[in-house]
Amino acid sequence: MSLLVGIVGAGPAGLLLARLLHRAGIDSVVFESRDREYVERRQRAGILEQATVDTLRAAGAADRLEREGIPHDGIDLVFDGAAHRVDFLGTTGARVWIYAQTEVVKDLIALRVADDLPLLFDTPVLALTDLDGRPTVHHAGGQVVCDYVVGADGFHGVTRGLVPGVVHERTFPYSWLGILADAPPVHHELVYAHSRRGFALASMRSPTVSRLYLQVPNGTEPWPDDEIWTELDHRLGDHHPQRGPITAKSVLPMRASVAETLRHGTLFLAGDAAHIVPPTGAKGLNLAAADVTLLAAAFDHLHRTGSPDLLDAYEHTALREIWRAEHFSHFMTTTLHLAPGQSEFDTQLQLAHLRHIVSSRAAATSLAENYTGTART
Repeated sequence: MSLLVGIVGAGPAGLLLARLLHRAGIDSVVFESRDREYVERRQRAGILEQATVDTLRAAGAADRLEREGIPHDGIDLVFDGAAHRVDFLGTTGARVWIYAQTEVVKDLIALRVADDLPLLFDTPVLALTDLDGRPTVHHAGGQVVCDYVVGADGFHGVTRGLVPGVVHERTFPYSWLGILADAPPVHHELVYAHSRRGFALASMRSPTVSRLYLQVPNGTEPWPDDEIWTELDHRLGDHHPQRGPITAKSVLPMRASVAETLRHGTLFLAGDAAHIVPPTGAKGLNLAAADVTLLAAAFDHLHRTGSPDLLDAYEHTALREIWRAEHFSHFMTTTLHLAPGQSEFDTQLQLAHLRHIVSSRAAATSLAENYTGTART
């Protein structure tokens, strides 16, 4: 059975789906409203779960990841002024990789261009029609009639509003002030810090570039450099960052959302068009990859057998994984951050939970399973 799938959005979700479909012998057209330079420079997540890396490998899209990605076998939790390691590899047999979303996107674009497959930059989708039949993608240059359309164009994209249904949302009472700095990483693995001054996270983009975050009140403007470094020193315990030039600053609001309905006729939602997770659990890119892995398998099943059973099951199957990831991200967020006006009672509950994680193999394993994504496999 021949198929043509229209994919709206050339982020990691849309590009990975296009790659998986191509490997399965299924045609697709990718529509992207922005130009290639913008898409390849768009800064987002940088932590890949084991399952995401396995999918990229199976798709033939992991060559540079294998050379340049930084494997992490655990994380440090800092609380009560001390660091405690949570061992991922020893408890689950899985690890995570540091490899920026920009690099994943560049790799997938390069593969699609090399294969001379349709990837239409600077092509905003103006409308989608006939979603109950053969959907038509209308854009400024014309129109393309498809068999199915996948909306992977993000929270503010055109496709999300075409799928009726409730969207469950939560906004958190704090934000992240994030920086990129030309400085060696604080530690060889990620550091998540609970402090009475607020949360901090020390991550990295490479052995010479650090990615660091501070919890700040909503509505905060970026701080001066010296204030950022001083506050990181206070919050990260014994993991004192080495200072270097700060090359980028941004403030990221913390929110979560899940669309209750992921399908309308021949239109399916995936990635940020379907859900947003707070970044504390490192789930955004990985959850998008899980969505399109399910969709690719469903389209492959339809292509080979003519049966739409897996496509019909997509919404139910995906939402189970989405809510699992939302729960973990919510747990990490609310356990590590101090809410405005938080009572000492609530702070002690957070600390009790953190002490339990690092003193119980079962609790540490649960965190490791969720962080590496093995809890969803």
